Amino acid sequence: MDEQEHGPLAGFTVGVTAARRADELIALLRRRGAAVVHGPALRIVPLADDTELLAATKEIIGNAPDIVVATTAIGFRGWIEAAEGWGHGEELLAVLRDVELLARGPKVKGAVRAAGLTESWSPTSESMAEVLDRLLAEGVTGRRIALQLHGEPLPGFVEALTAGGAEVVGVPVYRWMAPEDTGPLDRLLDAALARTLDAVTFTSAPAAVSLLSRAQEKGVREELVEALRHDVLAVCVGPVTALPLQAEGIDTYQPERFRLGPLVQLLCRELPSRSRVLPVAGHRVEVRGHAVLVDGALRPVPPAGMALLGLLARRPGWVVSRAELLRALPGAGRDEHAVETAMARLRTALGTPKLIQTVVKRGYRLALDAPTETKYDD
Repeated sequence: MDEQEHGPLAGFTVGVTAARRADELIALLRRRGAAVVHGPALRIVPLADDTELLAATKEIIGNAPDIVVATTAIGFRGWIEAAEGWGHGEELLAVLRDVELLARGPKVKGAVRAAGLTESWSPTSESMAEVLDRLLAEGVTGRRIALQLHGEPLPGFVEALTAGGAEVVGVPVYRWMAPEDTGPLDRLLDAALARTLDAVTFTSAPAAVSLLSRAQEKGVREELVEALRHDVLAVCVGPVTALPLQAEGIDTYQPERFRLGPLVQLLCRELPSRSRVLPVAGHRVEVRGHAVLVDGALRPVPPAGMALLGLLARRPGWVVSRAELLRALPGAGRDEHAVETAMARLRTALGTPKLIQTVVKRGYRLALDAPTETKYDD
C-alpha cells in the first residue's frame, strides 16, 4: 500500500469548524484519507430588522459601489424587501441598475430579474470560485465591491479581493450566532484538548471567535490556546480568518490562495512533514495521529496503543518503564497489567512485533536501527 492508495492525510484527524460549505471541505479531507471531526461553530440566522443591514444599505445608496455580487436568491430578495420596509427600496434599486451586478447562479439570477434588474454576468458553474476568478482576472485594484454575505463568510473570498486591492463592503443579510446544539462543537473542543486532533480548520473569523468563546464558557480557554499553540495545527483559509487566533499568540497557517482546495493541499504538506519517521528493526516507521505507516503500509492503531507508541517514539531506542507508560495510557488507573495488554494490541496492530522490544524487569523500547557509520582511512 502506498500514499496514492491511502492518501496523504491517512492517519491524521482534522477538526472542521465550518457550518457553510462544510460538506465540501469534509469531502476534500476524507478523499485524501483524513478522519474528520465536525463541530460547526456557527449557525445562520436571517435578519428581519437589523441595524447592520440598514447601515450597509445606506452606505451603498450614498456611495455606489463599482460591482455588486449577489450570492443567494433568498438573501437578495430579503435585502430588497428590507430596504423597501425602511423606505429605501427605490433608492437601492436605482443604484443596482447602474452597477456591474454579478449573480452566482440561476436562482439568484431569477431573484435579480424579479426585482426588475438585469445581471451583468452569471457563472455557469454556480460557483463563487468562478466569480472570484472572473473578478481577479478583470482586476479589482481600486474598485469598490459590495458582497452579499450569507451566514458564515465565503471562505477566502473577501481576503482574495482585499489582497487584490479592492475595497469590500459586506451586505450582511444573515447573522452569525453560536449553534443551538453545542454537542458537536464540544466534541471537537474536547478532541483538541485531548490532542486527538492533528489540526483544526477555520474558514471564517467568527468561527474562530466562537470556538474560543465556547472554550471560555467551559472554563478551558487557556487549555485550548495551549493546545493550538503547541500540538494542534490551526489552519485558516486566509489572514482575516486568522486574526482572532493570532491575537491569542497562536501560530496559524494559511494557503497562498484563499480557498478550500489550497487549504486542504496545505494540510497535505504540513501534517506529514510533522510526522516522526524512524528506522526501526529494518523498517521505516512513520508515526501519525491515529495510525502508523510501516514501510508505507497504513496500520490503524487504537488510542491506547498510540499513546504508548508516541511515548516510545519521543525517546527512540531508550527503555521506557512500565510506570511511565502507564501514566501515558488514558484512564488506565494503577494496574501495570494494562500496559502489557495495550502493548500486545499495539504489536498486533503494527503487524511487525519485533518493532518493540521487551526489556525484562525494566520496560519497553523501540528497536531502533543503529546509525550507519562512515569509515575514513588513516
